[in-house]
Amino acid sequence: MAHLQSLYALSMLLTTPITRIELTPYLLVPLCCLCLTGISYYTYAIYAAVKFLSKDTDIDLRFHPPVSILKPICGFDDQTYANLASFCCQDYPQYQIIFGVQDLHDSSMEVVKQIIQDFPEVDIQLIVNDRTLGTNRKVNNLASAFARASYEVLLLADSDVRVGSDYLQQVVQPLKRSEVGVITCLYRSLTQGWVTTLEALSTSTEFHPGVLVSNQLEGTKFAMGQTIVIRRSVLEEIGGFKAIANYLADDFQLGHLPAQAGHQVVLSSYVVDHVLPSRDTMVNALQRQIRWLVGIRVSRPWGYAGLIFTYGTLGSTVLLFMTGGTFLSWILWSLTLIIRVTMAWIVGVRCLNDPVAKAWFWLSPLRDVLSFALWGYGFMGNTFRWRSQLFRLTKKGELVALTSGLSTRIKLSPR
Repeated sequence: MAHLQSLYALSMLLTTPITRIELTPYLLVPLCCLCLTGISYYTYAIYAAVKFLSKDTDIDLRFHPPVSILKPICGFDDQTYANLASFCCQDYPQYQIIFGVQDLHDSSMEVVKQIIQDFPEVDIQLIVNDRTLGTNRKVNNLASAFARASYEVLLLADSDVRVGSDYLQQVVQPLKRSEVGVITCLYRSLTQGWVTTLEALSTSTEFHPGVLVSNQLEGTKFAMGQTIVIRRSVLEEIGGFKAIANYLADDFQLGHLPAQAGHQVVLSSYVVDHVLPSRDTMVNALQRQIRWLVGIRVSRPWGYAGLIFTYGTLGSTVLLFMTGGTFLSWILWSLTLIIRVTMAWIVGVRCLNDPVAKAWFWLSPLRDVLSFALWGYGFMGNTFRWRSQLFRLTKKGELVALTSGLSTRIKLSPR
């Protein structure tokens, strides 16, 4: 009875608006819960970011195991040369770079050949191999590059990643502990144009807070393709690249499977640069985000559904309008927005030093509207387009090609 009386009192307070709208407690309470869970999530994300910033970042310059860098390549834009060249300028004693390409006529071939010519002092190899290991073309390229890897420590990084000269020395540090099997990195976005800026704002102020919260609550149990450091022995233990060759979220699996096998996955304090396409359309950007969301939904279905509780800005706005602007609803709305923007600033600006977040973090509540719409759309189906090819995602997260694609011939190109 006391609980019912409390609900009634709350409903009376909320339904004394400027323009009265009759609402039942059974509708008001869920809306209030969305506000409160959103506020709690934003607050905890701030705490997780502060903890991440306080991590020990001491570098042992005596620890520098040889590293094989595997770079899957498919196509290029005007930023590709600078991205790839950044990996050739490492202040690190011993490493090799192996580029994996499927198509001998891929548009990236000339760029890679130029890289090899411009950095003769670096051990660089180019592997052209159109063998089909699985549906995921990126994994096919990684598997081809892996065949030429010489060292126990492997580093996987997408072709749209750019790093500083201290990158290798910093990211390998957690491997000093034998229990660490995988290392991954947060990333900030370099963009041109409003389309990619809108996408980057979501990454820095929505996606990364979720990563930090997950890391603080349960530890990191997945990896991100911008950087994955993995021991060769760990990769072989989980079945090698063949085990993930049909998965859309190959990077997720390269952290998830080792974590299930008992190896620790560490979130590095190093933040890499992720270079988004300089010329992109809204359609391409939306397709890319939908593909990511569908992959997350299949990989972590309960976590994906739970994202509803992170949209406090929308819950508080709906509550404000449905109550006609009561005093309490205005308080909840204002508090939610203040904490949401604070979280965006601390994670995007202080933690990631993201240039997009620095300029536009205050627009993160508006970006939440588009993100919520995309999140809802992510429940609609399992079919999407990836690099001009149509795929369907199974319940296990595996890719099924709906358009023709890959041949089985093998070509090897030595350095």
